[in-house]
Amino acid sequence: MNNNLIDLDSREAWFRLIIIFIMSVVGTAGMWSVVIIMPAIQSEFQLDRAASTYPYVTTMLGYGIGNVIIGRMLDKIGIKKPIIFALTLLILSYLLSTLATNVLWLSIIQFFLGFSAAAFFGPMMADISKFFYKRKGLAVSLVASGQHLCGAIWPFLIKDFLLDGEWRHAHLFIAFVCSIIIPILFFLIGNKKPNIEMNNNTEKKEESVNSNLKLSISNRNVQTLLMFAGVFCCIAMSMPQVHIVPLCIDSGFGLAVGTEILSYMLFAAVTSRVLFGLLSDKIGPIQTLILGSTLQAISLSMFLPFDSQLSLYIVAVFFGLSQGGIVPIYAVIISKFLPSNEVAERVGLIIFATVIGMSLGGWLSGEIYDYTNSYKLAFLNGIFWNVINLSIMIYLYFLYMKSKNNMVEQ
Repeated sequence: MNNNLIDLDSREAWFRLIIIFIMSVVGTAGMWSVVIIMPAIQSEFQLDRAASTYPYVTTMLGYGIGNVIIGRMLDKIGIKKPIIFALTLLILSYLLSTLATNVLWLSIIQFFLGFSAAAFFGPMMADISKFFYKRKGLAVSLVASGQHLCGAIWPFLIKDFLLDGEWRHAHLFIAFVCSIIIPILFFLIGNKKPNIEMNNNTEKKEESVNSNLKLSISNRNVQTLLMFAGVFCCIAMSMPQVHIVPLCIDSGFGLAVGTEILSYMLFAAVTSRVLFGLLSDKIGPIQTLILGSTLQAISLSMFLPFDSQLSLYIVAVFFGLSQGGIVPIYAVIISKFLPSNEVAERVGLIIFATVIGMSLGGWLSGEIYDYTNSYKLAFLNGIFWNVINLSIMIYLYFLYMKSKNNMVEQ
């Protein structure tokens, strides 16, 4: 066998998974650091709550566009050159951000931080999906969990900087850590390619589709429905993720408690991604996504009656457990039902859609707060969009069952 090939689900595939996972933990810092520095930004630039979310909105916009563009690059030239490009952009962006003197300047720089962080999420999920067959859902979810573990770890690492109001020092520290760790991982990742012959033996499809069961609508319509579902679920998801720190400060619990609750939420989300990945391999990705969307709606509703410090810890953990595994399951659905030679770009489009949802939801929640001086209506807004997401996924499930029944009859 060619030494450049690697068997699916092999030890080499698992080793690649570990390297990509660690790279994701470090490299996606760009999309989480902006959430943590929001109170400091609001105070320094004397902004209202909605305006303080502008850097977050541009970060997520860059993150979404980056997932599409870098995903397309990965489909055509592999993973290594996109990593080099993204790391260079990430370090330069963090360094330039320390020179920002107003929110507009910082927002523009944050766009490029989000763009560079994208290389370590969607493209990584797409890459590892090609190296696994039996454990595809688990592998993709493990890589995706690196993003949330990143968001759980970095608040602890930079908390002391933020308590002193030194968000610029925090950015310098992140740039330093990334410049050391990511190059080491880059050399460990190697140049291996998946042995696609296993898939070809299992699935006799000229279109290179990963599943021998195709949904009863076109690939384009499947993609479109998933993108709308991604927007709606992430409008709901963004409320606690973006505003939990300001909410805790408003409630009198302080910045330290807010960042700690965010970390616990994201640690729970890491666990959720692993569990959802395992569940996806057992019952199917569409069914798993329906379960996750239902649990997210329930957890969002729990923020309404419970607002004590202890209850916020508990509800935040439950929210993390319910929503953490949702986004990577979109990638599993694409990898399972749509053409495998288009996975990275299609996953990038889904991530872009979820980022639109996160950006829109984060900004909208801030606007609702500014008008009402409360987050209650913002949570209700999230629940509303969550229900629409759930409706789309139930519709896709009916299409799946229809296709399955037609195959049995044939």
